[in-house]
Amino acid sequence: MAKLRVSCFAISLDGYSAGLNQDIDNPLGVRGPELFDWYFSTRNWRAMHHLEGGETGVDNGVAEQGMSGLGAWILGRNMFGPVRGPWPDDSWKGWWGEEPPYHVPVFVLTHHPRAPIVMKGGTVFHFVTEGIHAALTQARAAAGDRDIRLGGGVATIRQYLRAGLVDEMHLAFRPVLLGEGEHLLHDLDLRALGYECWKSVAGERATHLYLRKRS
Repeated sequence: MAKLRVSCFAISLDGYSAGLNQDIDNPLGVRGPELFDWYFSTRNWRAMHHLEGGETGVDNGVAEQGMSGLGAWILGRNMFGPVRGPWPDDSWKGWWGEEPPYHVPVFVLTHHPRAPIVMKGGTVFHFVTEGIHAALTQARAAAGDRDIRLGGGVATIRQYLRAGLVDEMHLAFRPVLLGEGEHLLHDLDLRALGYECWKSVAGERATHLYLRKRS
């Protein structure tokens, strides 16, 4: 069966995966970009944004693995954009321009219905109002035998972890102290939820830890 996996999700040494005050000017929150500096430097990230160059070491290899074998994505509402509450209109279509980097169906969790959005390159945004289980069911149907990537944000990943639905999780620990923001693992007993850390890889700008459900 296809796996639900978290990949390339950055986290500070003190456990934060997003900064405070996320908005259209700070999509990752204040100081949030410091968490993803390892990813922004890779050739993989630059190529997805039609830029040349980028580093090609361990971090880049990890980033490439995170994008491979995917048949669908699940995103929280805040990952899709800064709009809160009912959709005022259909003008907001994501942070990524006309051709998002997904190229597969993307299921966006929201409390407010919206018609699907077809983008260039194969990305189709579907808006799911029935909760995390419904989004996962729809994503599995779309992905077939390929994996589903849970893109975030923090609150969405925490919901899926608490429900024991994440099969694998790759965390990219950055050597920074954020001090405040959205804490990824607060009050989550991952061991009691059945997870184990099975691999650690030292990259150029991050240390990559891999967790999975114990068999």
